[in-house]
Amino acid sequence: MNIFVTGASGFVGGAATRRLVAEGHTVRAMSRSPKSDVAISAIGAQPVRCSLDDVSGDHLAQTEVVLHSAAFVEAWGEPDAWDRINVGGTKRMLEAARRSGVRRFIHIGTEAALVHGQDLRGVDESYPLAFESPYHYCRTKALAEQAVRDASDVAAGFVTIVLRPRFIWGPGDLTLLPIILEMAKLGRWTWINGGRAQTSTTYIENLVEAIVLALTRGVSGEAYFILDEGQRSMREIISAMASTHGVELPNRSIPGWLAEGFGGLCEVLWRTLSLKGEPPLTRHAAMVMARDCVLRGEKAHRELGYVPKFTVDEGLAQLRSLSRSESGS
Repeated sequence: MNIFVTGASGFVGGAATRRLVAEGHTVRAMSRSPKSDVAISAIGAQPVRCSLDDVSGDHLAQTEVVLHSAAFVEAWGEPDAWDRINVGGTKRMLEAARRSGVRRFIHIGTEAALVHGQDLRGVDESYPLAFESPYHYCRTKALAEQAVRDASDVAAGFVTIVLRPRFIWGPGDLTLLPIILEMAKLGRWTWINGGRAQTSTTYIENLVEAIVLALTRGVSGEAYFILDEGQRSMREIISAMASTHGVELPNRSIPGWLAEGFGGLCEVLWRTLSLKGEPPLTRHAAMVMARDCVLRGEKAHRELGYVPKFTVDEGLAQLRSLSRSESGS
């Protein structure tokens, strides 16, 4: 297949691109800079100079499938960044895909699209999207997902599929584990509510497996949770990830109400005083660590044929092996 990938120089897009190239697909990828050109070429794809602000049908010429994994996922940024990239960028990708005759559009969504600050327990894909969420990321991912699902037009030969991973982790992670390790190194790691919140997770290669399945399977206009087996506490999974790098996280903890209040105060100060850099904590980050998020994945099994290819223990072993090879031990 001829596949166009957004976010190929990132965690999810990069892992997917490597797998797609290895399976013999022709992959072209959105590239915004010479640095991205190099990263994309190194994993076997052809860089195409464009962005979510200016992508057009011409950039997607001869494309059969679009994998849209690019998004603004940062905890902090300009107030319009989430809307411009997550919503506007997704709509421009959809329009470009339709204009160029793309047959299938696979969108990497997130369970965050359901979140307005509540616990999620035993939730399946029938749960409503959070269009009024107070969190920029959640609200804009909900709007982006709805745009993708609304664009489904089977009669015209345009299939749209949404994959929703939760807590993506594993080799190649550019944000989550590096932040955990850096905070531990600086003596700043603190649990929220003792890390008791229960969560589903998604190992990166399990998500890639679902992406490959979605190239030919799935019901147009539908969303699918893509999950590892079982559930575990935040403390259990994060401690296990840190331990693969020989780091033991401290027991220090603060209550969720205090963390969320502090995060809100930080946001107000950073916005009001135009402080540089990111605040030490945001409301969204505190909320994510304090709330249960346990999801159901039966729909992906039924309609995509998805089953986790790797167990959590196998994923942790891969992380440990990578850490040892990087340290030369």
